[in-house]
Amino acid sequence: MHRYRTHNCGQLRKEDVHQIVKLSGWVHSVRDHGGIIFIDLRDHYGLTQIVVDPMQPFYKGVEHWRVESTICFTGQVVDRIPDAINPKLPTGDIEVVAREMETLGESQVLPFQVSKDEECNETLRLEYRFLDLRRETLHDNIVLRSKVISRMRELMTGEGFMEIQTPILTSSSPEGARDYLVPSRIHPGKFYALPQAPQQFKQLLMTSGFDRYFQIAPCFRDEDARADRSPGEFYQLDMEMAFATQEDVFEVNEKVLHKIFTEFSDKKVDDIPFKRIPYLEAMDKYGSDKPDLRNPLIIQDASELFRNCDFKAFAGVVASGGVVKTIAAKGCAEKSRKFFDDMIKFAQSVGSKGLGYLRWIDGEVQSPIAKFLSEETMNQLKELGGVGDGDVMFFIADKEKEASLIGACVRDELGQRLELIDPDVFKFCWIVDFPMYELDDEGKVEFSHNPFSMPQGGMKDIDEKDPLDILAYQYDIVCNGTELSSGAVRNHSSELMIKAFNIAGYDQSVVEEKFPALHRAFQYGAPPHAGIAPGVDRIIMLLANEPNIREVIAFPMNQKAQDLLMGAPGEVEFNQVRDLHLQIKLPKKVEKEAEASEE
Repeated sequence: MHRYRTHNCGQLRKEDVHQIVKLSGWVHSVRDHGGIIFIDLRDHYGLTQIVVDPMQPFYKGVEHWRVESTICFTGQVVDRIPDAINPKLPTGDIEVVAREMETLGESQVLPFQVSKDEECNETLRLEYRFLDLRRETLHDNIVLRSKVISRMRELMTGEGFMEIQTPILTSSSPEGARDYLVPSRIHPGKFYALPQAPQQFKQLLMTSGFDRYFQIAPCFRDEDARADRSPGEFYQLDMEMAFATQEDVFEVNEKVLHKIFTEFSDKKVDDIPFKRIPYLEAMDKYGSDKPDLRNPLIIQDASELFRNCDFKAFAGVVASGGVVKTIAAKGCAEKSRKFFDDMIKFAQSVGSKGLGYLRWIDGEVQSPIAKFLSEETMNQLKELGGVGDGDVMFFIADKEKEASLIGACVRDELGQRLELIDPDVFKFCWIVDFPMYELDDEGKVEFSHNPFSMPQGGMKDIDEKDPLDILAYQYDIVCNGTELSSGAVRNHSSELMIKAFNIAGYDQSVVEEKFPALHRAFQYGAPPHAGIAPGVDRIIMLLANEPNIREVIAFPMNQKAQDLLMGAPGEVEFNQVRDLHLQIKLPKKVEKEAEASEE
């Protein structure tokens, strides 16, 4: 018999009755029924009920350990009595009558409950992540993650992709976010960088003659945390294809994502091909390039209807070059005054000065702004929004960019408050036709998306078009309002690359210095290529129906980019810093805090 177990705790069934077995696991719960002790023993695979009779010599030893202690039991499998059968457990028809017991690891008093998924302070959960991972929901999320990644590998290999690992230590490059820098001991004063993405390497693989590449790639960005973004590191299903068009990338990704979401969720998944929405249309209708298509509400432009009206607040915005955006919501005119007051407060919380609205009730319009609007304007608004009795139109007046951002937030909030979002579906879309360039806050032209993208008109667009009119072969894949990935058909011409960067203010020397490998590779017969990299963490988050990405990562950092379990980032020995030819100079505020803590 095996030293620790003949079966796992989720394995035994009725056909195993009368067998002598050995099980090891954690004490999930203990129940004393008139002296007979019932123990739920848990391991990675499930639960088995253990029965300890008071006549057993080890019975008194049960008093000396707590739940979550690790115990090994040897005993006989027996049928449960009919009243004790638990149909919720795969092992619910049987129990094991213990004959021997060995304590493998005693547990101290727990900092929080493990047997129940109760709310718990997140700091405590991260400090004791090894205990947190024993909890059923989180444990299942990590199992799901493993299965999904394994399936991704199968599907990608089945589509003819090769898995190739790219470097973790590389050079720093201006790709948008801050790099994590690694000082070199051998080359004083010089630094490696952890890759923000394998972007350049996967393009170089295409120039090296490989046809289809993928990897489950770790990426590192020194960014602040969000609910859907982990600070520090994340994983993506990174892929690139040679001699490929935008549609080739869409076809492969739709196959893979559709299978992943249908196989690992009971929710309804959009049929393929997924919907394509041009960027400008997405911004116009949803105020966002990552719209949640489960929400039927759309944003419309009502600026011209308010240009010459008597409501000076809106007319003034339009006259100064701003816009008035409206969202029509069906069947909510009878909502309480508090509902509308709360929506106004919400709009103000996301940057709006207010939130106008018109309510059509019993043939009348009820609104503080109704008296400023003519009957003709009212009728035009009704026609624009397709509204009637019982409906409401909400209004946001601001500069165009701000109105879109606020409108997107208001649309999402209304969708939630009016319960318009179906929680049992996954709705996908591709956002396409991104502008190649945009203006920054100072009016300077910059890349809007990915500097390595191909303009849709190639060199002709670069030479002849206004930069702000150039569209690129860039695309995002979005699911339920979550951006899963950005991708692009790549620019594979060194000449075009230099001109494209020059428009954004980078001269040839910068391109040659910052992207030397790509610049050289493109001069030796580079093939057209395209790719994308769906975020693994976000995919698992959606499949697990978790609102926070930390719930699908085994050992996440907190919002301050700290690993509370391992104590990172932490101080290091002086000789380690000396070997790297570095000198630590803390900001005065940090220095004073350190001195105060020592005192």
